[in-house]
Amino acid sequence: MLPNQSIFVNTIALREAKASSAIENIFTTDDELYRSLSYQEDDYMEGPAKEILHYREALWKGYQDIVANKSMTLGTIIDVYREIKRSHDGIRPYQAEVVIKKRGWGSLVAETVYTPPRGKGVVEKKMAELLDFLNDDEKYPIDPLLKMAMSHYQFEAIHPFRDGNGRTGRVLCLLYLKQKKLLDLPILYLSAYILQNKDEYYNRLNGITGTMLWKPWIMYMLEAVSQTAEYTTDKILRIKALMEKTREIMLENRLAVARMDIPKLFEQPYIRPKNLLSDKIKSINTAKKYLTELESLGMLSKDKVGKEFIWFNTELMGILAD
Repeated sequence: MLPNQSIFVNTIALREAKASSAIENIFTTDDELYRSLSYQEDDYMEGPAKEILHYREALWKGYQDIVANKSMTLGTIIDVYREIKRSHDGIRPYQAEVVIKKRGWGSLVAETVYTPPRGKGVVEKKMAELLDFLNDDEKYPIDPLLKMAMSHYQFEAIHPFRDGNGRTGRVLCLLYLKQKKLLDLPILYLSAYILQNKDEYYNRLNGITGTMLWKPWIMYMLEAVSQTAEYTTDKILRIKALMEKTREIMLENRLAVARMDIPKLFEQPYIRPKNLLSDKIKSINTAKKYLTELESLGMLSKDKVGKEFIWFNTELMGILAD
């Protein structure tokens, strides 16, 4: 329904990144996040915004791996983890004493609530079994949505990395749905539901570990998919309508619609003049002129970041912030 994949890769996928990171208590404001995105360079990013943008890059890297390989591989999982953590680390060594504590990761005073499996070759063996479960539909003829829910628990229980397992596991959910052709792009905003129901998310996970209560967990994940599918579809329809409205206003005011690549105004809420450069708009000054015209109509607002001005698609930001 939308003419440019980048619109969702850079917006809805970024919302997923923000929500998934917030589950791990990594917070940033939308304003911080989109300012960072307008540059897409590490020099302009700091703190939580950088972490969230790394998550988005991990999502895109994993998507490219799935498209190339047609199946989930250990290499893809490690690639995703490394993008999220910006690390060269891999599967945690068997001697690493990784534990999950009641009040969050790394607290020295909190009670240990779960100790992931450890031992020489143990994690590697369990990851191989998990991949076999995901990829072999003849051996495990289970509906893909059920497999996604079951494997997410399995991944978090294995806890294959020193850190970042929660964010990595949520990326893998979307990649698996892409692998099974239930998604064209990894843009299901699954973490929004989990963030709003965070306590239940952890309670359901713990319910399997403690008493093998699989059904409440599976029902929780199916509800997450159902609600976020409706949420994402609503975003698509609203963005599409806003793009049409933008085109109509430009025509009414006799702006150069033919030269303006309208989808570029929707790739991200903050727009730099150089983002509009194309075969039809070849200079920064021409791009600034068009952005200023849209600003005069109230369709964009201008702000200064560093030494340059950037323009803000206020209506798009409103849709994304809901």
